[in-house]
Amino acid sequence: MVYVNFLGLFQEEHRIIERMIFSKRRARAAAELRRLNLSSLLVAEPANIRYLSGFTGSNGVLVLLAGRTGVRARLFTDGRYTAQAKTEAAGVSVTIAKRSVLTEACVWLAQQKGVESCGFDPTTATVATLESMKKAVPAGRRRSLFRPAHGVVPRLRELKDSYEIGAMREAAALGCQLYEHLLTVIEAGMTEQALAATLEYAARMAGAEGMSFETIVASGERSALPHGRATQAKLPRRGLVTLDFGVILNGYCSDMTRTVYLGSAASAEERRVYDAVLAAQMTAVEAVRPGVTTGDVDEAARSVLRSAGLEKAFSHSTGHGVGLEIHEGPRVGAGQKQLLEPGMIITIEPGAYLPGRFGVRIEDMVLVTNNGAEILTPSPKAWTQL
Repeated sequence: MVYVNFLGLFQEEHRIIERMIFSKRRARAAAELRRLNLSSLLVAEPANIRYLSGFTGSNGVLVLLAGRTGVRARLFTDGRYTAQAKTEAAGVSVTIAKRSVLTEACVWLAQQKGVESCGFDPTTATVATLESMKKAVPAGRRRSLFRPAHGVVPRLRELKDSYEIGAMREAAALGCQLYEHLLTVIEAGMTEQALAATLEYAARMAGAEGMSFETIVASGERSALPHGRATQAKLPRRGLVTLDFGVILNGYCSDMTRTVYLGSAASAEERRVYDAVLAAQMTAVEAVRPGVTTGDVDEAARSVLRSAGLEKAFSHSTGHGVGLEIHEGPRVGAGQKQLLEPGMIITIEPGAYLPGRFGVRIEDMVLVTNNGAEILTPSPKAWTQL
């Protein structure tokens, strides 16, 4: 009998797929470098390194060399990640640095033939970081080698590939399952922190790597706080509770918000505000499609609240991109001119906040498709009274 190691075959197939995914991403980055007349790129942000190589360690620098026809990549990290880098960094050469990874990366870069310029992201590099980079290269190249290159990798990350969309569907689906669980355990008298802890424990037990951000549970008057993180305040017998949370699954974040009502006999004003926010949220979702500006989506939500006399009660942007990080591009805010494109995943989260009284926010993750939008967090959002 011939024994076939199916698990081994599956793992090898998975590794091949991963190498292809990361190779395509690096090729896209190289094409952008050529467009910017840059021969290389220094990447120091963990999320960007993960996006281009799969490496998840906390200390690393990735260098891309963009040739005329191809791209080379080398990852610099320290001895703690020797085995991890070998396993995770798909198709990337790895150097275990014996000194600062940034210094070693810059020394190596300056030694490469044909490298005349190296882009770096000035929005994340500090003055001290740039000085360290310059000191690591020959004096004659300190002025000419490093050039600011704003958001090269973050712009690529705005358009999710099929692997990312699949991962984010799973993360969003887990978030929806957790919300359904919360509805079975939430009750007046329990503290906001206890409810948040219940959610986070269930998330971990379901396989989440962590929470996308500090869980928001804001009840009663505290629901008027847009970022009312959970406290020891007790959930009211009668009042609104805003639940804003997300999980990290396979490295990707989810994000959703629902506002529910505890008790009976909600006031007419509470229902009116809730209905207005829901209408604003649904109107904005309907506005999402390729070619529409993110500012137009924001205005779709804002116009509904304006008509309801709640424009001043909406104090933040309508949404943001989400992916490896909870806040990514594009920004869905007033006056923004960026066009939506298929593959973008954004949040739609209008709210209305009446200080000292109550607040409402409703949020979905939305995938921009070829001809419209798909809601990735389809949990019910009609008025829920518990």
